[in-house]
Amino acid sequence: MPITNDQILTRTEAALAAIKSSYGTDEGENGTTLFVVHHIEEIGAEYWKKHLGSSKPKPRQILNLLVLRSHWDDDNVFDFTLPDDVTDYVISVRFNKAGAIKEITMEG
Repeated sequence: MPITNDQILTRTEAALAAIKSSYGTDEGENGTTLFVVHHIEEIGAEYWKKHLGSSKPKPRQILNLLVLRSHWDDDNVFDFTLPDDVTDYVISVRFNKAGAIKEITMEG
């Protein structure tokens, strides 16, 4: 059974909070931290200047830019990325059947 729009909003907020708190941790090393480091190195200064007003973004600024790309697998997987289709990579947040976050990974 699909979840409601309110539940989608709740999961989106929970996922973004978990993404932000996992940055710089052992748990986030191959997910959130890798996503941020990769994109700081690979995306040109013009993009950052357009979206953040600075050509050298701080990790927290990048995390605050994330947008929901999709949710799928019976709304148990939420994929976040940067705006304007600048990357094919996503930070994927998986929820268990009870609605708790199970894992956060970088997918490409």
